[in-house]
Amino acid sequence: MTRRLLTVPAIPIAIALVALIAPRVATQTHKVPALVITAYNGGSPTSYATPKTPWGEPDLQGVWSSDDTAGIPRERPAELETRLYQTDAEFAARKKQVDVGVQRGEHAVGSFRNDFATRAFRQTSLIVDPPDGRMPMTTAAAEKRRASRDRGTFGDGPFNNFEDFTLYDRCITRGIVGSVLRVIYGNGNSIVQSPGVVAFSYEMIHDTRIIYTDGRPHIGQAIRQYLGDSRAHWEGDVLIVETTNLTDKTSIGGNGNGLRHSAKMKITEQFKRVANDVLQYQFTIDDPVTYERPFTMSMPLTPLSGGVLLPYECHEGNLAVRNALSAERAEDRALAEDLAKGIKRARRGVQESGVGGGGNRGRGAAAPAAGGRGRGADPEDAN
Repeated sequence: MTRRLLTVPAIPIAIALVALIAPRVATQTHKVPALVITAYNGGSPTSYATPKTPWGEPDLQGVWSSDDTAGIPRERPAELETRLYQTDAEFAARKKQVDVGVQRGEHAVGSFRNDFATRAFRQTSLIVDPPDGRMPMTTAAAEKRRASRDRGTFGDGPFNNFEDFTLYDRCITRGIVGSVLRVIYGNGNSIVQSPGVVAFSYEMIHDTRIIYTDGRPHIGQAIRQYLGDSRAHWEGDVLIVETTNLTDKTSIGGNGNGLRHSAKMKITEQFKRVANDVLQYQFTIDDPVTYERPFTMSMPLTPLSGGVLLPYECHEGNLAVRNALSAERAEDRALAEDLAKGIKRARRGVQESGVGGGGNRGRGAAAPAAGGRGRGADPEDAN
């Protein structure tokens, strides 16, 4: 399927929109940090010659996974300050956690649903810039548009129409970042290359991005897409991808949940193969409408167990939107019936069943931990 995508790169659409082609977007004022090879675990770089494709470009192809980033928090614990790597003692504790996870995963009933890490890395946080490994604060303008819909069925509603759900709830997309960050399953990513093109496919909700490396300009700014418009170039063995033309309908949280970014966001990704079994992946988020400064996450991607992206038939079994809407209307009727009997009560929350969004949070469960500082705090990015 991926090869078929590569041979039909939407040429008719490109011809139809030729009048809307715009010059390359100007470079952002914030300098994108150099690639941080966190897979080296704080040691000296190993000697590795990146393999080349038959046409001479660095070969990034493979089926990669973020499973092995388990245990690496998005934000660095404050007490670690600017320390990017764990001490020997801290790393030993993390490796022990990974070993426990492997034992549970290999012996669990239905372990397919919960993927697990098989190796550990010393990285203290996914965020490598700012140097303290913490999320920047969100802007006042961003806080004004924060809404319950940013968490969809993992939030507290109300659910009145389809726009109250995330694009993940609706089986449309998890966005660029949300499709790579590790969650409990479906963390595979496939990279296929051909001259002038790189195809990046995500396992969950099976999005595929077509990234051109042939020097063509970005499409016109009037055209907006959920996964934006990506253009790339090589700097030595590093693939640099700049994505613009995004919408304001997705987020950068796990599974694409959380406060939605603005349509002005620009993502700069860097890919470098640093070993046969490690692809370093780094991205910089620059959205001055939403965040007070750009920030960067970096992580090692490793080969996916089994080496094959599994089918993800999301629409076929998706009853989340229908059931949530019907449950809300049932509560509307129940409120009216109780009021007719002289009973005036508060509306029941959508998570009061004891099941909760994702089947793991109900009434009385601990509140999700905040993931930032001050206005930058965001609810847990639920899976």
